[in-house]
Amino acid sequence: MGLARAPSVKSMPQRPWALVLRAAAALALSMGIGRFAYTPILPLMHAQAGLSAQFGSALATANYLGYLIGALTGIAAPAVLRSLPVLRAGQVALIGTLLLMAATENHAIWFALRLTAGVASALVFMIAVTAMLTGLRPHTQHLAGWGFGGVGAGIALSGAVVLLLPATPDWRAAWVSCAALAFILMVAAWPLRPGPDAAPAAAQRAAGRPSPHRWFAALLASYSLEGVGYIIAGTFLVAAINENSPAWVGSGAWVLVGLAALPAPALWARLGRRWARPTLLLAALLIQACGIALPALAPGVGPALVSAVLFGGTFLGVASLALALGAHLQYPRAVAVLTTGYSTGQILGPLLVTPLLHGGYRVALLVGAAVVLAAAAAAAVLRINFPHRVGGMVEPSRAPNRARV
Repeated sequence: MGLARAPSVKSMPQRPWALVLRAAAALALSMGIGRFAYTPILPLMHAQAGLSAQFGSALATANYLGYLIGALTGIAAPAVLRSLPVLRAGQVALIGTLLLMAATENHAIWFALRLTAGVASALVFMIAVTAMLTGLRPHTQHLAGWGFGGVGAGIALSGAVVLLLPATPDWRAAWVSCAALAFILMVAAWPLRPGPDAAPAAAQRAAGRPSPHRWFAALLASYSLEGVGYIIAGTFLVAAINENSPAWVGSGAWVLVGLAALPAPALWARLGRRWARPTLLLAALLIQACGIALPALAPGVGPALVSAVLFGGTFLGVASLALALGAHLQYPRAVAVLTTGYSTGQILGPLLVTPLLHGGYRVALLVGAAVVLAAAAAAAVLRINFPHRVGGMVEPSRAPNRARV
């Protein structure tokens, strides 16, 4: 006697807001906790675990190298981006690396753990984003901005965990607390299912269209430089603020980074309906450069908090704008190429400033701001005769009855 077959998991539609919230939880786990919890914990490891500034930078580089490996895995094996076992194994692996960071003081093991966390965070991020973007219908695509905001929520939560530890926080307790938070996020993200295969016919039609290489080259240069500049701040901002402020200011600033980042992708997407994306990308990069440089130029609580808001409000906005521009230009495998450039920049960032850390983090932040200014200069090239209509597609800001900036 045959048994009735249960409905296929992939055939069951996911409601838009449920899909977005599950994806947001996965992004909060993979990026906000698994990747960026290191930033508020870094000062504790300096003070209590004997971690030098130079090896702290090396651990950051290990994580970014792992992220690049994960991104390249997604390019080489596209089926990975639709694998439910990989999505769930990546989440479990991230929680394991967080717990194991507290279980040892061996530098080689720390390096391996941060490398592994980078690979896992990239895979979970790409699968969750693919699931969200392919699962949302055209009339609900605007909700994706709130899904990307999960990264900001995770950053805020990781900073809050460290901030709420006892008056003399222990670095081991910080890692374990972040692992517990990551477990809660994993439970929320567990029902998320990878997206379906992309329509091959549509992909072939898109591949057959001519691509404006000139503007994409400028976009790739800008986004790669952003990877260098933003990650310097993303790694060392809290430690830099703590050099001239009470310890709570650095952790508090990191919470502000996350809170500002949470609505930022949705806000920049809304602005993109009125102003051209190249203009918004240039503006976001200029604002970010000011935010990164501010703590180095004006030490104190006020500038530190303003810096956190400016940085948090722009780094996810830059990412969403750049990826949207790449898709608009219809360059072959634009998102994959841009992500690779961005990931490479993240590896180079800590390496670039490591020799400058002997006297503190002030010079490192100034270098990061200068690199972001270079990214803004590359983005400015996009505004020169930018092709707002490509292959029959029109940029949102150039639709009828929209402002043209």
